[in-house]
Amino acid sequence: MHVVEFLIEPFTEGQPGAHVTSAIAAVEAAGGVVDFGALSSTCRADASEMPVIVAALLTAAFANGASGVRLSVEHEGAGA
Repeated sequence: MHVVEFLIEPFTEGQPGAHVTSAIAAVEAAGGVVDFGALSSTCRADASEMPVIVAALLTAAFANGASGVRLSVEHEGAGA
């Protein structure tokens, strides 16, 4: 299992724009389940699904006005 943590900019607390909501919808359409957080969001998926999820996230975010996307992908349990 892999975990992607992401922050889509511009960030406006309590008011996620289309660049955020469309990216979350794209991740969910690709089979991911998003845990929407206050500063960043996460999604857990099998390693084979993660490239599709990340591509969907980036494509939707930038197509809907994102100025940047910060993300980190890690193997769940790495370092434990």
